[in-house]
Amino acid sequence: MLLAENIVRLRKQFGLTQEQLAAQVGVTFQSVSKWETGQTLPDVVLLPKLAGIFEVSIDALLGYLPSQNKISEYETRYLQQEYYWGTAPSEMCYEVMKLKPPVRPWTVLDIGCGEGKDAVFFARNGYTVSAFDIADEGLSKAKQLAAANNVEINFFKANLWDYRLQSDFDIIFSSGVFHYIKPELRNELLGNYREHTKNEGVCALNVFVQKPFIAPPPDGEPSDTIWRSGELCGHFSDWYFHRSEQIIFDCGSSGIPHRHCMDVLIAQKLVK
Repeated sequence: MLLAENIVRLRKQFGLTQEQLAAQVGVTFQSVSKWETGQTLPDVVLLPKLAGIFEVSIDALLGYLPSQNKISEYETRYLQQEYYWGTAPSEMCYEVMKLKPPVRPWTVLDIGCGEGKDAVFFARNGYTVSAFDIADEGLSKAKQLAAANNVEINFFKANLWDYRLQSDFDIIFSSGVFHYIKPELRNELLGNYREHTKNEGVCALNVFVQKPFIAPPPDGEPSDTIWRSGELCGHFSDWYFHRSEQIIFDCGSSGIPHRHCMDVLIAQKLVK
């Protein structure tokens, strides 16, 4: 049952015991225990309070995901034996490693890790890595890739729209994911990522941007959420830019050749 699983996951994510959650909600810890095992359900009047504690929408708490069609599409792609995105790390990984070489176990968060190729790269090179995605099959293959490379990574399932950071990281990384962020969520989400980047830490991000001379991709990406040129950089205007670039490249991920335009940003938080 998704509600029971979400209560367990979110409670642990926020570092709460069953007793602490019960106290905040105003019920017994036995009630929380029964919710988490699926024996009973929270009263409907308690759902807003639970959603507020966990900083998610009631829909997300209940397991309703408006983007289910897209999730299902990637689940299908990830079912194939081969790695849909390959196992070679993204170019940005090498740039981050040059900027923050693993002279100490820097903490990394990979947002929308897919099948885990970038998370595994960082872990293999000595970083302490957490990574999340919404696709179960992607996470399953990511865990297999980590095991094959003898590295430990804190993989967990989360929805990009609803998940908010509670811990600070030295490196926040995301490649090929931000186009799913709806415009009305961008200020809040990027503000959360900025806040939870440690001083002298780095955000390495990219996002597809609209260009009138590039046709929409054939693989059904949500064109209504594609960003404007320079929009991503605007959220980090007071940070130091190590790289701020727009690139156009050929892609064949859907089996149909097409082109993308992407803004790439590697920015460092420098606080006096």
